Amino acid sequence: MLDFFTIFSKGGIVLWCFQGAGVTESFTGPVNALIRSVILQERSGNNSYTHEALSLKYKLDNEFELIFVVGFQKILTLTYVDKFIDDVQLHFRDRYKNELEQKGALKHLNFNYEFEDDFTMLLREAEDSSKARGPASMRTFKQSEKSQKTVKSMIEVKGGDKAKEPVGKKNKNTKKEAPAAEPQPAKVDQGKNSSSGQKMVENGNQGLTADEIIQKKREEFFRKRTVVPAEKPSKSPKPQKPRKKQMRVWDMGGSSTKDLDHSYKNGNSNGDEQNMEAQINPGMQLNSMKGDLLSVDCESSEDEEMEEEEEEEEEAAEERVVVAQTSKTSSKKGGGIGGMFGMLKGLVGSKSLTRADMESVLDKMRDHLIAKNVAAEIASQLCDSVAKKLEGKVMGTFTTVASTVKQALQDSLVQILQPKRRVDILRDVMEAQNQRRPFVITFCGVNGVGKSTNLAKISFWLIENGFSVLIAACDTFRAGAVEQLRTHQRRLNSLHPPEQHGGRPVVQLYEKGYGKDAAGIAMEAIAYARNQAFDVVLVDTAGRMQDNAPLMTALAKLIAVNMPDLVLFVGEALVGNEAVDQLVKFNQALADHSMTDKPRLIDGIVLTKFDTIDDKVGAAISMTYITGQPIVFVGTGQTYNDLRSLNARAVVSALMKA
Repeated sequence: MLDFFTIFSKGGIVLWCFQGAGVTESFTGPVNALIRSVILQERSGNNSYTHEALSLKYKLDNEFELIFVVGFQKILTLTYVDKFIDDVQLHFRDRYKNELEQKGALKHLNFNYEFEDDFTMLLREAEDSSKARGPASMRTFKQSEKSQKTVKSMIEVKGGDKAKEPVGKKNKNTKKEAPAAEPQPAKVDQGKNSSSGQKMVENGNQGLTADEIIQKKREEFFRKRTVVPAEKPSKSPKPQKPRKKQMRVWDMGGSSTKDLDHSYKNGNSNGDEQNMEAQINPGMQLNSMKGDLLSVDCESSEDEEMEEEEEEEEEAAEERVVVAQTSKTSSKKGGGIGGMFGMLKGLVGSKSLTRADMESVLDKMRDHLIAKNVAAEIASQLCDSVAKKLEGKVMGTFTTVASTVKQALQDSLVQILQPKRRVDILRDVMEAQNQRRPFVITFCGVNGVGKSTNLAKISFWLIENGFSVLIAACDTFRAGAVEQLRTHQRRLNSLHPPEQHGGRPVVQLYEKGYGKDAAGIAMEAIAYARNQAFDVVLVDTAGRMQDNAPLMTALAKLIAVNMPDLVLFVGEALVGNEAVDQLVKFNQALADHSMTDKPRLIDGIVLTKFDTIDDKVGAAISMTYITGQPIVFVGTGQTYNDLRSLNARAVVSALMKA
């Protein structure tokens, strides 16, 4: 039933392995995929993983740095696997605990055959126990409660309630027996009611049942409570004079408001390059962007890290001093035990961490991440992953649970944000040049996230590095999309006049108007770029919501037909839970409408509006976690210079701030 079972250390040394009968394929591929996609990417919150036709279950032993992995066909439903892998872990630990503690994991290479008999015994017991339980048999009709019901027991009374008497006894609340009931005296207290079906003679309630009287009193009670007392008329405040709107002073905007007027002086818009030069604000100075992009907050992040390290060292020193002083005082006085334990509260004290120890700290961390705009589901998975990573580990003597969990979570966040593959666009463009073809980048995303604006920023960065760019206007859906790109093209050419590039415009726009097939326009633009020797083609697509099936189908067709070198998803840094839904459905649509067995999915992320969120940077974590792809560009403003790369440690530092 099992394809394989393997035990290996976190250093990559295989200690023991088992391969099922008739299994010819090696388990190296699935296990390596598990290590790359789950263990190294800090996604171990869930103990299962699917690789092609196999389901893998794994268990982490953090005390001895071991990983237990079992694999079986995913079409099988093996209910005993979870308990079985726990039993194998406990048995392996108990048998080789002394060797693991003293001589290390390498010694176990000699025990390969010794543990095989134990493993076979545990497997047989697990399979027998699952067979012994078997599926639960259905009850007969006579054993069910339904068979005990009678027609009489289901008759409704006047008050609307079904009879509540036990089966087999006569019900006094039926309509036939109601007239036979003796009337109650008129002096009976209203609070002492008889059974729900009897008539009562009360003041104003003659002929009503007990349930109807209770309902009537409830209505009177709520009617009295809902009467709102008349409010005293408040004095109207004196009318304030409306404040006059102050004129905005733009940074780098020149000294005169006339600099903001970019309109044509002659009133026409023929699109000449000379007229476009007049549109560029002479007071606006754009810095050079040659080479790799600067990272976000790269200067302040190092200072913050040094400050945090100094604070942690001071806190640790203070804890040691306080504990030492407390222990001395308590030993001299012979008392003060409660005070000493109060100071030691929260210290781990050289013992193995359990889930119960970390539960309260993890709950606070989860709420903190959600408050910083991390999607709720992602925050829970991150905390579960940290719990699995720390469970069973032995901490130092003067180490608090909170500091241990916080450091582990911080390391996990940095690991997630650091890409498992580096996207070096400048290097890839030069490689495409050697192959005499253009490097193609496709931009996709929902409406209004800034695809066209950030496309123009990336164009400026590529031009600064000496590459020619062709913009393919494949947004044939939104009115004004082509005109917006044409404006960016003219401004970019004004910043880099054709005279400086051999008389050829460094940026050109390929457009066919509106209402045309976007995939066809992209194909023609790529062919045109190849013939005209353009270095890069930037494909702008229409903004679409993730639930818009026709537009998602068109996007999948564009990518499947043209096979761009890079597919970038443009998302806002403002979103939280919505980021997860957008990315999951974009990837799902690309996979569903692909024409190949290995569909082309999102390769990277452009995170826009990063300057509007302060320290609520959780969307970066959500997007990277859900796709496993890196954040390639970060938009930090509205000028062509406002483009950065992601600094993982700076983002995590902002995320962990209180």
